[in-house]
Order: sequence, then C-alpha cells, then structure tokens
Amino acid sequence: MTSSTFERLFSPLTVGPMVVPNRICETTNTIGAGRLDGLPDEPFVEHHLAKARGGTGWIGAETWLLDSPLPAGAADEHFPAAASIRTAVYRRPDFVERVGRFCDAVHDAGAVVVSQLTHVSFTFGPSSLPPGEGYDWVPHALTDEEIEHVVGTYAAAAGRLRAAGTDGVEIHCAHEALPQLFLSPATNHRTDRWGGDPRSRTAFVREVLARVREAIGAGVALGIRIGGWETRRGGYSLLEMREMLSHVAETGLLDFVNVDVGSSHGVPSYVPPSYWAPGELREAGRAVKADVDVPVVFSGRVNDPVVAEELLARKVCDLVGMTRAGIADPDFPTKAREGRLAEMRRCIACNRCIGEAVHGYRPVPLAKPTCSVNPVVGHELLLKARFRPADPRRRVVVVGAGPAGLEAARVAAMRGHAVTLIERHPSLGGQVRIAARAPGRDSFEDLVIYQEHQMEILGVDVHLGVEASVDGVLALEPDAVVCATGSVPILPDLPGVDAPHVVQGWDVLEDRVTVGERVAVVSQEDHMETPSVADHLARRGHHVDLLHRWTAVGREVDRYTLGTVMCRLEQGGVRIHPGLVLTGVDGDRLELVSPWTGEPSTRDGYDTVVLVYGSAPDTDLHDRLRGLVPRRFLVGSAWVPRQIAEATQHGMRVGLEI
Repeated sequence: MTSSTFERLFSPLTVGPMVVPNRICETTNTIGAGRLDGLPDEPFVEHHLAKARGGTGWIGAETWLLDSPLPAGAADEHFPAAASIRTAVYRRPDFVERVGRFCDAVHDAGAVVVSQLTHVSFTFGPSSLPPGEGYDWVPHALTDEEIEHVVGTYAAAAGRLRAAGTDGVEIHCAHEALPQLFLSPATNHRTDRWGGDPRSRTAFVREVLARVREAIGAGVALGIRIGGWETRRGGYSLLEMREMLSHVAETGLLDFVNVDVGSSHGVPSYVPPSYWAPGELREAGRAVKADVDVPVVFSGRVNDPVVAEELLARKVCDLVGMTRAGIADPDFPTKAREGRLAEMRRCIACNRCIGEAVHGYRPVPLAKPTCSVNPVVGHELLLKARFRPADPRRRVVVVGAGPAGLEAARVAAMRGHAVTLIERHPSLGGQVRIAARAPGRDSFEDLVIYQEHQMEILGVDVHLGVEASVDGVLALEPDAVVCATGSVPILPDLPGVDAPHVVQGWDVLEDRVTVGERVAVVSQEDHMETPSVADHLARRGHHVDLLHRWTAVGREVDRYTLGTVMCRLEQGGVRIHPGLVLTGVDGDRLELVSPWTGEPSTRDGYDTVVLVYGSAPDTDLHDRLRGLVPRRFLVGSAWVPRQIAEATQHGMRVGLEI
C-alpha cells in the first residue's frame, strides 16, 4: 500500500479558518506528558511534537482545566480525571509565552494545534446529582452567579489561547464534563433557563460558545466534543443528542464537532478496550455528519489507517481521531504514507495509556505517560539522550522472546550489536502470546507481529524451540547475556492442589488441559488474567464460579476496560464470590476461609479447579551464568512480574545500556 491507497486520509481539509494538512487527529488526551508546573515543558513538547513530526495533522495535546467558583474557605478538590481548582494555569503570566512556544513547534512540524477547555469537577454541577454511575460524589448545584463565573472562565482562557497561537478551541461537552451534565436529563433537573427540554438543556453550551467566540474572533476555529449517546440510565439517546446538537449548530458558532461514545465506567467507555472492533461505534459519527454542515471528527478505537480511510470513504466523518494509534507509534502516518504498514507498531487497546496517569488511582506525582507496546512513551527525552550507535559492536545473546527480551533485542540490534535470540517455545511472544488467546484480546498479537518483523529487518539471529543451557549460551561467546526468561505460575502449597483436576490458568488459555463442565476459578490475582480465564471458559459453555480472595475481581483493571469485562462475565453466567481464600482441595470440594474472620466454609460439585495465583520470576539461567559471562542482565518478569509496559520499558533500557 502507498499514499494513493489513503487518498482521503492524507488530503487537507479546511476547518473554519484553519487548514488541517490531513485527516489524522490526536484528540485531546490527558496522560500526564510533562507539565510538572502546569505548563508545557520539555517532556510535554517532545511527547506531542513526536506525533506532529510523524505526520499527525491535528494535535489536541492535553486539556486545559478551568478555575472553579469555590466559596471562601473551601479547599481545592482532586478526583480521578477531575478537579476543582481555585486558580487555573491559564491565568499565569507566562502562560501565553509557554503555550506559544509549543504552538510554534507544532506549526514548524506542519500540524495545527486544537486546545480543549474543560470544567471536569465533581464539586459542582447543574443539579445535586452524582455525575455518573461510577461515582458517588454529590455536587453543589450552581447558582446563576456561579454559572456566570464559569462561563467567563471559558472566555478568558480562550482569549489567552488565541494570544498563544492556537489554531482551534474545543469545548469539552462529554465524559462527565460540566457541559455534558447540563445536556444530560440524568444530571440536569433544573427548571430555570438552564434546564428542562432538550433545547433548554443546551443553553449553557450555547452561552459558552457565544462568549468564547467573542474572545477568539473569527481567526480561530471553534468546536465541541460531544458524546453520541449516554450509556447511563436516564441519559440521552442518539436521537436526543442529535436534537440538542441541532439547537447548538443553529447558532452558527460551530466550525467542527468531535464525537465519540461512552462514559468513564460504562459499556461502552469512550476509550473502547480491545473487546470492541476498530470503529465499531461509528454510527455516532455518521449521525452527526448527516445533521451538521461543518467537519466532523469521529473517535472510537481507530488504530489502523485502513480503517480510517474506510470511515472517510463511507462518510462517517471528515477527520479521524487516532490518539492511541499515535501513542503506540507516533510515526504511523508517515509509515502509512510510504506504504510501510508492516513497520507500524499498532495500539492493542489495553488502555494502559489513558487508563493510567490522572485517570487511574495512583498518586498524581507518580503518574506518567505509559504505553504497553511503545516503551519510548514517557521516556522520549531518555531515548533522545542515551541512544547512540554501538561502539564497539558486541555479541549479545537474549534468552526469552517475551516483550522484555524482544525489546532488548530490538534496541540492541538497532544500535548495531550482533544479537542472537533464543526462545524455548516454537513462536515468539511469551506471556503476550498467551494473553492473546483470551476472548477479545486477540489484538495483543499485533505486538508480537511487530516485534517479529523487527527481528527480521534488523537481522537478529532467532532460534525458536530451543531450550537455552549454560553450555549453549557460552558456546556463542557472548559479551553480554540478557536473561528474559519470564516467570512461572505460582502453585500454592495446599492439600490437594496436585490432583489431576486442579490446573493452571495459563494452561487453560492455551488449551493444554481438559476442563470439565462445572469449573471453579480460584484467584489471588487482581488484573486481567482472572477475568480472561473466566471469560474464556464461559464462552466455551462451562459453568464458572469465580472465587476471589478480596472484595472484588479486577481491582487493578482500568476504569475504561472494567465495565466491558464485567459485562462479559455477567453475560457468560460467571458467578463471582468475593472474600474466599482456598485452604485445600478434596475431590470436588473446595475448603475455604474468609480473609477477614478466618471463618471456614466449603463449596463442592466442581469437575475442574483452575488456579490463578499470579507468577514468580524464573531466574535459574541467570543464576547459573554468574561469573561466566562478561555482562548479564535480568529483565522483565524474570526480574519481577508486572505488566507489558514494565517489561518493554525494562527491555528498552537494557538495550540502551549494553
């Protein structure tokens, strides 16, 4: 495929007063790429500029939070992906200069900047009703005076952005932001001018747009981001959204509409995980495009330029949000234009990127941009500083072809080292290959396919189906050995777990064991392995009881994925029993205790017991090579089992160090 294959995708488009060089958009996303002091800094600029240099035409960067009408004595409040703050950064004296430098850099790279303004605050809203079904915070109902304050913040910030050189301003009217709370019949129960019928519920949005247009004039594009329909009870439907959008559009103030579907916690979420097909929720884009006479952006797990071209050809939209695609591979537009699709590192929709940072539940100072398949994300400056051609060129042996070993081999080979890769399994991938066998997770294979192609084009000498031994490794006379030998499932030391009908979750996913009709999945794991195993069994017709040690399954699954995961388990008839710890297996009976009281109990009638207890590092080869090779490295799960991102990042750093 060449650029002619993507005739629409790489054609320019006029959006209000700005000309977008192509139809690829980085929609606004908050993944914490720098901005340690609140304004664009070097990590922020490098992260987003990489996408502009790679060919993305529309750079949305990260949203600008506005100041809240807090009463005297009330403290600022911070929530996952939301905050109430007394003073927003757009009021800082250096805001225009710092943002202006970022805009200039993006313009020099040939792209436009569209800046989003948002009030995402669960402290106040149109009515004192929880902002979403995933939250129990009850906000203060805004008074007319407070609404006037809020509207004024949009205008003030937009004026500062215009002075900084932004090409477009987008008002965030989705994802539990304040304008959506006004639009939604579930959260707006007002009876004054700001609530009531669909037209009245658009009054806030219309007022904001009018005031922003006054502030930015005709030289800056103005648009909104809106949800196609709400997935919560009592929310607006697609038809009602179209009615409200028509009232907004008749003001003549819109230059574009950016549409997606979903909430933070619902099904679907507005960041669709791997279970959703690329562009599956496109009906929202098609409906908006039929209703308005301005360009439409559609976002919804579009990770492939072929899918993007199809959306444009079928008139679903005029521009395509491909944010996660650009995180996974900032250079994917250039690769597509040049016909190098096999070299693209595709997003696998694991949601590690958007699901973490300020959207997750880690302390904000520790949050940083992360991508499972692209270890450079969040480390752009590290790579820029440390990537050097190998001097001298060394012989490197990598043992283990999981994500850590493959990334170490890739980076070392890119630097010019002679790399030999040894893998005991007949194919590459390690635990990623196992994860890809779970229902709805087949996109994980894209990482393996990418890495396999990289081994080929970089000339890595790959040996599959070979068990690495000390003598075999030493025979290669390596200057450095990277032990990426992964981890092995934990088998608890309990009575009866060595019985034939007690099996491991990995073996179930790989179809290496026979499973009976009634199955107990016993879990001490809090991420995706447990629901993946249960989903796999349920989809094959087994009756599944999921017994978990703590309060809930999937406590570490990101909020954008968890709703879909739990929906699938419910649809598959999986019965979840929290607060049960296994103490032994006696035939078809499980002996259990409460983790809180120690109260014993039993459950019986199981044909198969599946253990999902996590895994422990396999360091055997690394230990036996001690003192026998000049340098050795222990990477990925062989060091400590974590997730794909930690493995690829560790592999990258080792590849840079050799």
